[in-house]
Amino acid sequence: MSSTYQGFTAEERAAMKEHAQDQKKAARRGSRADKAAEAARDVLAKIAEMQESDRVMAERVHAVILESAPALAPKLWYGMPAYALDGKIVCHFQSAAKFKTRYATLGFSDQASLDDDTMWPAAFALTEVTPEVEARISELVKRAVN
Repeated sequence: MSSTYQGFTAEERAAMKEHAQDQKKAARRGSRADKAAEAARDVLAKIAEMQESDRVMAERVHAVILESAPALAPKLWYGMPAYALDGKIVCHFQSAAKFKTRYATLGFSDQASLDDDTMWPAAFALTEVTPEVEARISELVKRAVN
């Protein structure tokens, strides 16, 4: 059996570097309130950098998450907008351009309380954020933090 492992892709390496930079930046911040405010600004800045189609979706997802679950704190996670509860990532938005995929993704970590029997979705493809999609995101995020 031969291995065809080629290592991490350039996009994966870039995401890991972003994560390391985010961790260093967070460690240098002052008070807890300063850290939270700067993390929220970092998320908005990252969203503003996205290509238009991803940016429009990320802005809506960001707003829906914060409206639906105010306890979630925005922060960057591997260069992606993410939302944490007690410092642990619950969900994140991945732009299509991030890993050169055909759709953006709203993903949930194992911290999200979305358990449904023995199998349930942990990520959702997004091609457009309609009012129906916003309602579904709201429902999922509310369940995730309860």
